Amino acid sequence: MANRTDVRLELLTGDQALARRAELIDLYREVFTGPPWNEREAEVADFGVRFAADAALPGFRAVLAVGDAGPCGFGTAWPTASPLPQTRSYGKVLAALGPDGVSRLLAGALQVDELAVAPRARGRGLAGRILDLLCGGRRSWLLTSVHAPDAIRLYERLEWRRVGENGGIVVFVKPE
Repeated sequence: MANRTDVRLELLTGDQALARRAELIDLYREVFTGPPWNEREAEVADFGVRFAADAALPGFRAVLAVGDAGPCGFGTAWPTASPLPQTRSYGKVLAALGPDGVSRLLAGALQVDELAVAPRARGRGLAGRILDLLCGGRRSWLLTSVHAPDAIRLYERLEWRRVGENGGIVVFVKPE
């Protein structure tokens, strides 16, 4: 990949993202089967199922980064449900922030669920560009693993604020 200007970003609705689902699953596999995530093929398949359900959520949006060699990054997000669902890592988020913190920091904010940049496209500011377009200046939040120091450094460098930690996850917020 030559440079950051060779990559175009596409903002996608849920239906548009579903039409590109195979590309997103391939990127997910490329990014998350390596360290520090080390996901197995069953977890990649789980992402494909989860992605189809997420794309149907009200307000779902995705950004797909495409370079000369094809897709090289993506992000997904949607408005935070209130109260938080009882699935995924939401219980850890609630434990990290408490009900008041969730209400104050996350209610009505855009939840960034996935951010993935292929190893071949890293180090060129692509993750920040994806997040900027995905969040569109809205108050947003995301979580990552305490075992992903590169991701933690990225969010801190992009001026996301670390607001809580529990059960192996770190919660970040980005003000409007």
